[in-house]
Amino acid sequence: MGLDFLILYEHIVREFENDCLLIAELKKRGYSAELMQLMSPKKMKYYLWKKPKVILTSAMYDNETLNSFVYNNVGKLNKVINLHWEEVLSREQEQSDFYSLKQNAAKCVHICWGQAARNRIIAHGVKPENAVVTGALHLDFLDRRFSGYSMDKQKLGKLFGLDTVKNWILYISSFTCASMDDKEIEELNDMTNLDFSGFKQVGARSMSVTLDWLDRLLNDRKDNIIIYRPHPSEWAGGYLKEMTKRHPENFRIISGRAVREWVIACDDIFTWMSTSIAEVYYADKSCLILRPERLYDDYDPVVYEGCDAVGSYEVLLERFDNKQRDFPVNEELIKAHYSMIPDNPAYKRIAELCEDVYANPPRDIPFSDGYIPRFNLLKFFALAVLNLMVWLKIKPVWFRWFTGAKTESQIKRLMGYIEKSRVSKKTINAAIKQFEELIS
Repeated sequence: MGLDFLILYEHIVREFENDCLLIAELKKRGYSAELMQLMSPKKMKYYLWKKPKVILTSAMYDNETLNSFVYNNVGKLNKVINLHWEEVLSREQEQSDFYSLKQNAAKCVHICWGQAARNRIIAHGVKPENAVVTGALHLDFLDRRFSGYSMDKQKLGKLFGLDTVKNWILYISSFTCASMDDKEIEELNDMTNLDFSGFKQVGARSMSVTLDWLDRLLNDRKDNIIIYRPHPSEWAGGYLKEMTKRHPENFRIISGRAVREWVIACDDIFTWMSTSIAEVYYADKSCLILRPERLYDDYDPVVYEGCDAVGSYEVLLERFDNKQRDFPVNEELIKAHYSMIPDNPAYKRIAELCEDVYANPPRDIPFSDGYIPRFNLLKFFALAVLNLMVWLKIKPVWFRWFTGAKTESQIKRLMGYIEKSRVSKKTINAAIKQFEELIS
């Protein structure tokens, strides 16, 4: 028996709940749908007897992503919907070919959270019928119909052992490149044809000074707890771990639960350049943008253009104590990038798009001239081995004896990604069932 929809996800905290909500809506409409992690072992059923009619991917940039996300998971399939999770970009990224969806990847159907993204990718060559404004699925959870679904401060405090009497400060981090080594930066540069070296340096410096400010704030205002929310691609190390030692009760690094829940539950919110500022805005919360040094437009997400940022610890302390704050980002920019229709949430609009793609001939043909499919046999077996090692809790230290410490480090990092993104089938089914009950 075939499968109607297969959804691929990359990061749990960014995508899991959203994908499960979409699956619940698709099932409500009578379709079959399943969820698969990008780095899970490849499954022959999706190539053969359970090949999906439509695949939904987390991203779709170029021929390489088309090959990796589609062909190497399900074989040739021309009904591809890009969920487009990295959509609000910097000015430099907006002008680049890579982030503008090039080559045969442009022939897939691309979800746009707002009109601004649709205008941009059409200007770079995506056909208008392939760029569809649906709204941002993750913002649906801020709608009244989902009130009561998110954990409140009391429940989060109990789950993570946090004092609910104290003032909670959420720091939403975006220091992804700061934790990358030179090889990873080079790979990112080669993939995107951009230079992330400068961004890494700015990020590393900003992270160091910001953590110093947070350290001082906890010393000056002791009745506060800072919940440091790392980006899904960020690795906690060095000074972050030192912070947890200096403030074991008042500084916590927590990746669990959706950022939306922390936004709703926390009393104050700080960030550097996270696009989660849209969730802060639509949750009707205030926030402070902490920037020890200027972030140039080349690096800054476009919704932060002209933002009112805090540039010193003294200003941070002053604004922190003053709870009457204007929102630091231009509201019209947020609305241009995030389409919100109260009576027609994004998950329904995306489900309607899925139905249309399912029922009709492909809008375009990704598997056509300009792209040559390549099955990655090495990756096929490597992912199976790496997942088995994670499941058996085998340490990669023995690779050092055969291939050296560098290979051991790379394998350890890959296993870390797999471990962070693993979700049991039982957990997936429970989440889908919960959403089915919520939207019934």
